[in-house]
Amino acid sequence: MRKIPLTILNGFLGAGKTTLLKSLLVQASKQRLPVCVIVNDMSELDVDGVLISNTEVVSASQHNFASISADSISSPDGIKKLDSALQAMLAVARPALFLLETSGSSHPLPLIRYFRDHPDIQLTGVLALVDAVMLNNDFHAGETLIPRLENNLRQGKRNIENLLAEQIMFCSQLLLTKHDRLDSATVTRVAQAIHPLNPYVPVSAVPWGSMDLGTILNLPEYDFHRVALLINELAPIVDVPAREQQNAWSMNALVINDNRPFHPQRLWDTCHRFMGMSIYRSKGFFWLPGRADLALLWNQAAGSISLEVVSYWKAGVLESADNGLTAEEIATLRHQVEQSPGRFGDRHCRLTIIGEKREAEAFTAELQACFLTEAEIAWWQAGGVFEDPWPQRMARLV
Repeated sequence: MRKIPLTILNGFLGAGKTTLLKSLLVQASKQRLPVCVIVNDMSELDVDGVLISNTEVVSASQHNFASISADSISSPDGIKKLDSALQAMLAVARPALFLLETSGSSHPLPLIRYFRDHPDIQLTGVLALVDAVMLNNDFHAGETLIPRLENNLRQGKRNIENLLAEQIMFCSQLLLTKHDRLDSATVTRVAQAIHPLNPYVPVSAVPWGSMDLGTILNLPEYDFHRVALLINELAPIVDVPAREQQNAWSMNALVINDNRPFHPQRLWDTCHRFMGMSIYRSKGFFWLPGRADLALLWNQAAGSISLEVVSYWKAGVLESADNGLTAEEIATLRHQVEQSPGRFGDRHCRLTIIGEKREAEAFTAELQACFLTEAEIAWWQAGGVFEDPWPQRMARLV
């Protein structure tokens, strides 16, 4: 039997991998193309897995979706979990395509080495998604990335620059994301600054994950020969766990889990005062007292935050006088809400914060202080209204 093509969506935290993956799945669904998906999240709070499974295009029950969380897929344990997930899917079906979304902290080397000799999978593309806004803001339009990498190499250090550069070095296609927030001259400057890291691959600008699925399906086999020397040079470093390396750099993933809503103004102030450059990513689901029916997605990467409405809380639907549900549907929904462990029905705030240890811990502590106090909850439930500086207008993305 022929090998099944697999494409890796790699790239740093918040670069837009999940957005691209969702777009590809919608296209696959419209074309009735059978695909299998594996999603990796370094945090125990599997936000990306929830978002992808909510598309209903793939799911664990359909045996075409697997989520590997609380671990890096490029670690030895992560590779074992990946192998088990692939074997379980292949035992049930042979899809037209596998899509693998890595966590932003994952190194591509162990994955490429794993797929090099895989008996059933043919690695076609390794797409490196690069956040153009982050490179512009934190690396002077990308121009300081290579000099900072060279400085790390001279000092025997591994840092964020090493991971960013190596993700680019191993890719077969380089995708600049969020370029719509920059002018064309800056985007060109960013592309020119990082292209020397991998001058053999094309650079494309991808807005809002709008990449044609046909491009993925027509990718040639990954060129393992091109990176053979790079694998030999980096393997002795990448294969050593960070805790055993001198001058090692590592990221912490912390989780916030609370039933209470955030105080809108305190949350706004905290993000503006305490979200430093070493908070690489925070994401999750939350709610605000003035919008108690909406399940909101918190999505922060580098210095930007976006809010999305992902659904309505079931408790909020029940509280709506014009929910349009039948008596039977209301009874079913009420039973589901009553089974929820929270004091506000199924409403909850669950976020993961990823960054360097000290700043991640400090930012997490400040976020935890943003929840409503008991006095504020009583005031709100009695009809009090909080100032809410967060955007009120909603735009629908098509």
